[in-house]
Amino acid sequence: MSIEIDLEGRTAIVTGAAGGVGRATVAALRDAGASVVAEDIDPAVRELEGDGVVAVVGDVADTDVAEQAVATAHGRFGGLDVLVNNAANFLLKGILDTTDDEWDGLMRSNVRGVFVHARAALPSLLDSRGTMVNVASVSGVVGTARQAAYCTTKGAVVQLTRQLAVEFGPRGVRVNAVGPGAIDTEFVARSLGLEPGDRPVPPEVLESHPLGRVATPAEIADVIAFLASPLSGFMTGSIVMADGGATAR
Repeated sequence: MSIEIDLEGRTAIVTGAAGGVGRATVAALRDAGASVVAEDIDPAVRELEGDGVVAVVGDVADTDVAEQAVATAHGRFGGLDVLVNNAANFLLKGILDTTDDEWDGLMRSNVRGVFVHARAALPSLLDSRGTMVNVASVSGVVGTARQAAYCTTKGAVVQLTRQLAVEFGPRGVRVNAVGPGAIDTEFVARSLGLEPGDRPVPPEVLESHPLGRVATPAEIADVIAFLASPLSGFMTGSIVMADGGATAR
C-alpha cells in the first residue's frame, strides 16, 4: 500500500525558497497539491513563479516581509495553512574568531527570521488549524567545533519549535522541526569551503554520517512535506532528525 502526501487546497509559505532545500520544498509541496508563496532575499526566487507559486523578494528578518508573505497567501490563494521556516545562513567559526557583527547577523537571519514569520503567520494558522515546520540542524542538538554562532541559532530554533508546540497545540496548530545533517547544496558546499559547483565532500563529513553520504535536497523536502501534512497529525514539538544517523552515535 502506498501512502501519498495530500495537501490539496492548502497554501504554504516557504522562506529561503531560492536555495537547494527551499526549491525542493516548493516542488514537494506543489506535487502534494499545495499553493506556495516562495520567499527569498535572492531575486532568483522569481524563477519559481508559475502555476500555484508566487514569489516574494525580501529579507527574512524584516517584519514587513513576513507580513507581506502572509498577505500574499491570503490575497492570491485565500488563506494560509502551512509555514516552512527554511531560510538561514551559516558561519564556520569558533567563538574566539567570531565578531559581534557576525554573531548578530546570524541571529538575525536564523532566529529573528523564524520569530517574525511565526508571529505574522500564527493568527492565520490558528484560523486554519495549520502547521509550522522549522528547519533546524544536527548542529542544533549536538555541539560542533567551529560553529559557535550557528549551533546557537539552530538550538534556538529547536527550542522555539518546542515552545510554540506547547503554547499553540491546544488551539489546533502543530509545530515541528526537521534536523538535517549535511546536504548536497551550494549552501553546504560554501560552508565547507568548496568552490561553487564543486561537490567532493570531505571524508570527515561522510564519516560523521553512518549512511556514508550526504542528503539530497529532495530527501529533506520530503520530510518537511510529511510534517506539513495530515500524515503527521499526532506529531507536535518533534525534532525529526534527517541526518544520516549522525546523532545516533
